[in-house]
Amino acid sequence: MDSLTGIAQQAAAHHLGILGGFHAADDPTLPKGTQTLLMLGPDNGFWAHFTASVEWQDGAPNPMDRWSRRVIGGMACDLGAKALFPFGGPPYHPFYTWALRTGRVWESPIKLLVHDSQGLMVSFRGALALKAHIDLPAPSTRPCDTCPAPCATTCPALSTAGYDLPACHAMLDAGKDCMSLGCASRRACPAGAAYARLPEHSAYHMRQFHR
Repeated sequence: MDSLTGIAQQAAAHHLGILGGFHAADDPTLPKGTQTLLMLGPDNGFWAHFTASVEWQDGAPNPMDRWSRRVIGGMACDLGAKALFPFGGPPYHPFYTWALRTGRVWESPIKLLVHDSQGLMVSFRGALALKAHIDLPAPSTRPCDTCPAPCATTCPALSTAGYDLPACHAMLDAGKDCMSLGCASRRACPAGAAYARLPEHSAYHMRQFHR
């Protein structure tokens, strides 16, 4: 039987981390027979690895989504699992809801997901729906419970009152440095301070967001 450690080693070869998982049976949001769902996302060193890939180099659209399908789809084939992705809809898989079930991801004061080690920089490239029951670690502690929440005061577009999307786009149009460095509210999260998310990686996602 595949172990969490073994699957994590496979993921690490592609600079992906297992960012959480949960046990499920007869869950209508998952493929029939799923016993364990593991959620995968970029880990340290991901950007350099990804930008060396064929998908990035070929100049075709949606390089990260194509890379994710190839890499995570390949892992799923090796494991006899099903690969699921947060893109490609509608309809879309409920990655936000799934993440909240892992015990490692929570809703932050500004409603964005926050991860125990990646903070507000957490993102998912896909998930593995396994037919085996894989042992998972105990839930973590929500970092926001002991945090002064700088994410809620760093940018007027993101606060405990909600997300002002038009204001966010207007500030990006005006030249706010989030376009080159990544979202200021996400960067302010202390829980993600040790996660070496490169500005180039964040800038790529900001360009996709602010089209």
